[in-house]
Amino acid sequence: MTVSFVSSEMAVPVPANWIELRCMAHQKLIERAISSCLLFAALGILTPVARAQQCDYIPATLVFDSIYSETCGQQSLALSRNKPGDYSKVEPAIEIAPRSKRPDFNRDIFYRNKLELSVEGGWLPVNIPFPFDYFTGDRYVAYPLKYTLAPVLASVRWHMGDVKGPLILRGNWDLTFTLAAVAIPRGPETHYFAYMMGLRRNFVPRNWRVTPYFDERAGLGLINAKGPVGVYYAQGQDFTFTLNLGAGARYNINSRFALSGGLNWMHISNANLSAPNVYNYGINVYGPVFGLDVLLRGHPRQSE
Repeated sequence: MTVSFVSSEMAVPVPANWIELRCMAHQKLIERAISSCLLFAALGILTPVARAQQCDYIPATLVFDSIYSETCGQQSLALSRNKPGDYSKVEPAIEIAPRSKRPDFNRDIFYRNKLELSVEGGWLPVNIPFPFDYFTGDRYVAYPLKYTLAPVLASVRWHMGDVKGPLILRGNWDLTFTLAAVAIPRGPETHYFAYMMGLRRNFVPRNWRVTPYFDERAGLGLINAKGPVGVYYAQGQDFTFTLNLGAGARYNINSRFALSGGLNWMHISNANLSAPNVYNYGINVYGPVFGLDVLLRGHPRQSE
């Protein structure tokens, strides 16, 4: 049916269900507005949760502030203390500890007040001029008479300190007391006995079994001199002085035993005490020497 509205000017025909159509149009607008609000509200909730998951947070335990920045580090997040459930346990960050140095076992071998017994044997067949002739003003020449010495050295070594020092100089010193019995298989004399004292520097790298050394010794001795009986270039008297210089390496089997090997130079002379009756020529020889070191007394400290 059609409803007509009559005015003073003219009549306008209106459908009979016009009011119903207006109500339906208003209802659709309201539904669209509510849907839009719900959509924006859902986006406002889900976006922070998604970002929190990207930052490894657990959404069930988080309470978000009203202001949310775009970076994970700037989010204002708080752990919810109302629900001590399964999510209340937060794993702490794992810290990697710096790698520690391996303890130096050489500190159980070279340490202060250690006493060692050292037995060495050598064969010294190489004759040379006296190395310090330049300082004494003598000619640097070797004498025609050749010697070969075969020393046996029994020493007590007292380690004077612990291992210390930088880089290749790291090590310690030991004070050496030596009794020497020397056979003379080549030369006019036949034997020589001496007492010597000296120092040895042990170079001790960290955790090396092989440790280089350098030593020097000086002392007094007796030889059955043949110069007074007319043997030319032989020794001028029985009482003599001796010098020893050596260098080599020591292999530490453990804290009690070690083997060593190196070169040793030995000098024997009377410092011209026999002059002017008998001229002093002296003996200067070098060659290999090998030894065994055995712990006598000592209590190693704890390693580094």
